[in-house]
Amino acid sequence: MPSKDSVLPLSRRQLLAVAASGLGGMARAAAPASKVALARCPAYGPAVTPALRRMFDQLGGIGRLVSGKTVAIKINMANPLLARTGHTPAWLTRWSHPDVIGAAVLLFGEAGATRIRILESSAEDDNPLEENFLMGGWDPAPLLAAAPRVEMENTGSLGYGRKYHRITVPDKPYIYPAFDVNHSYVECDVLVSITKLKQHLKAGLSLSLKNMVGITPPTIYGDAAGFDDPSPRSYGARSMLHTGHRQPSATAPAEVDQTTPREFAYRVPRVIADLVRARPVHLAIIDGIETQTTAEVAALEPGDTRQIRLVKPGILAAGLNPVCTDAVASAAMGFDSMADRGKAPFEACDSMLKVAEEAGIGTRDLSKIEIVGAALRDLVFPFRA
Repeated sequence: MPSKDSVLPLSRRQLLAVAASGLGGMARAAAPASKVALARCPAYGPAVTPALRRMFDQLGGIGRLVSGKTVAIKINMANPLLARTGHTPAWLTRWSHPDVIGAAVLLFGEAGATRIRILESSAEDDNPLEENFLMGGWDPAPLLAAAPRVEMENTGSLGYGRKYHRITVPDKPYIYPAFDVNHSYVECDVLVSITKLKQHLKAGLSLSLKNMVGITPPTIYGDAAGFDDPSPRSYGARSMLHTGHRQPSATAPAEVDQTTPREFAYRVPRVIADLVRARPVHLAIIDGIETQTTAEVAALEPGDTRQIRLVKPGILAAGLNPVCTDAVASAAMGFDSMADRGKAPFEACDSMLKVAEEAGIGTRDLSKIEIVGAALRDLVFPFRA
């Protein structure tokens, strides 16, 4: 028997057990599981509202979440605003469709929300968001009239606020300890992410988690952001989040460790996890009625081999946890929600679902997620032909 002063090497299993117990480092709590509702909805128009109403009922009722509250809805209107996939309006390819937005606004109003704010951050302009809706070919007036006290704001800059507000990453951040954002993401009780069902060429998926990159104002995180102070106007892609080639404006927190990998595939899943921990999403709605199979843009870059296909999966997904909702949505796209780097759709990047799960935001394990409404097996629409 070895003496008390001797040191025995630990096996790999023992090392893992030590780490999990917290003796080898801080272990995160198990990622929570939350119910996800699915529905078949073959077309936009009158069918959207009753479908979404049933889904909210299946989630336990939306009133308990929004009644008496200010509700912020982060939609997705990815730049460039004037780009079209072929001649198809962006509402049918890359953007959250106004029928889905309007149905959510109507139902939130019916459930007692006292104020509803539709938000998106443009990296091209500081127009009122209503103007950008018109540029996209849609009259915003019906959305603004869908419930009492509905507003819109372009959150790419200060907007209607007097200062930027700081949201802080709890626990140990991956990339940024905190972010400075438009006032609308702090002056609300509930945050809803409404986005399209689609892949992303570099990030693998572009669902409710990826939508949160758009809360960062380009005046601080864009290519034309000021170095000392935020730029007065919003312009330029948020490339620093992708590549770390520079830090945000000096008024905002810099990265916690500037020696981490400077590659998109490593950074973006972790920036997303930091953002969603700092500004939690209370309800995720994914519009898969009509969409395009991949890309945030209307055309691929030279050398890209993936094809953009216009498709009509006829799917809606909603859940109270964005990781669980994205995991179920990814399965509806024909992917394995437990896929790691090297397996579709994460062939060239770390899985944002895995990183978010490890951060304790939510589980991606379908065996732990209760799916209500339509059966997942009946809705699967393979995004890889």
